[in-house]
Amino acid sequence: MRKPKRYVEKYREIGRKVAFYRNIRGLSQEALAEKIEVSVSHISKIEAPQANSAFSIDMLFLIAEGLEIDVAAFFNPIEISSPYIKK
Repeated sequence: MRKPKRYVEKYREIGRKVAFYRNIRGLSQEALAEKIEVSVSHISKIEAPQANSAFSIDMLFLIAEGLEIDVAAFFNPIEISSPYIKK
């Protein structure tokens, strides 16, 4: 399936949020990748500022689980005292 170019910026924004929440958790890309059992390059591609690749909703759920946040955090504005971060 061909990915529509109109969603590229949305994927990039999600990637920025993955990096943001990963840093809040004090995890490196390597640590997150190990925790959710994916390659470091996969996490790196998702977080890359000029990312041009899509990823599955399953991957997003897996990342959210690894970061201990609600998946909704990737679709809403970042808040410093985020209600999406599980304590």
